[in-house]
Amino acid sequence: MSDTENLTLLGQSKTEYPQTYSPTVLERFHNRYPQQDYVVELDCPEFTCLCPLTGQPDFAHIGIRYSPREFLVESKSLKLYLFSFRNKGEFSEDSVNCIARDLFQFLQPKWLEVRGEFWPRGGIAIKPSVRLAGAES
Repeated sequence: MSDTENLTLLGQSKTEYPQTYSPTVLERFHNRYPQQDYVVELDCPEFTCLCPLTGQPDFAHIGIRYSPREFLVESKSLKLYLFSFRNKGEFSEDSVNCIARDLFQFLQPKWLEVRGEFWPRGGIAIKPSVRLAGAES
């Protein structure tokens, strides 16, 4: 069985979007170059979540960077995972930390960074970022 046969979302004619926070939609595949030290950057300009107090939407540009060990994240599953925040009430800083924690646990990379650039509300833009590193990074 090839590594890509485990990917269930890519190539599907109909995509079902999660309506609640769902890290279980994430899928991964094996890194074919684990001997090389390289960086993967993922740019997600259409992230949304809800303010936990007002219920109003917060919009952000999320940037993810990591140095893989054994696994890479499949991009469609990442898109669905990030979409699952759409109805989740969470502060900007919490969203960025949650994404970092989920991806770090799932991929077990050498290191991982998540950066959020949230649109201004009340005249203030919030730009949280977090970096997590493994024991042997």
